[in-house]
Amino acid sequence: MASSAGRIVSLLRGGPQMNIRQRLRLRWAILALAVAAIPTIGPAQPFPNPILYLTGTEYYTTGGKAFIRYRYDVLNKGAYPAAMFAAAPSLPPCGLNANASRSWVDFYDQSGKRLYGFCALGDPANLGKLWFALEEGIIPPSYVYIEINDRQTNTKYKSNLADTTL
Repeated sequence: MASSAGRIVSLLRGGPQMNIRQRLRLRWAILALAVAAIPTIGPAQPFPNPILYLTGTEYYTTGGKAFIRYRYDVLNKGAYPAAMFAAAPSLPPCGLNANASRSWVDFYDQSGKRLYGFCALGDPANLGKLWFALEEGIIPPSYVYIEINDRQTNTKYKSNLADTTL
């Protein structure tokens, strides 16, 4: 009984029952299968854009002034790897913090004005503890969004517009 490999070699050589056209088709089919089996190396798959939502507000006082803190969570924070938020001392610092995260997160109002930012989150779970604050009496923007800036890959992930009221 001939082995499978032996049968394939026999077919490729064109046993007596195969004409030239059939042999060529078989060779092309085997070549296509071999090429398809080779793993491809391409650019890393990008991560999804964050899905931002308001979790609540909090009144607090500091320095004799009253503020309202707007708290947010990122629904799909689990889609981001820990490495994106790990300390990256090889990248430029955040002020005096030489161990700032690889990725920074900034809040913007709906017109693109930056409101606040985080440069040392440390872990994607901390995307569930984002906030910005405004002095009490200041009317908040209707909507805000965040951008996660992966400084290592120079990629920005922009969220949806999220409400500032529950």
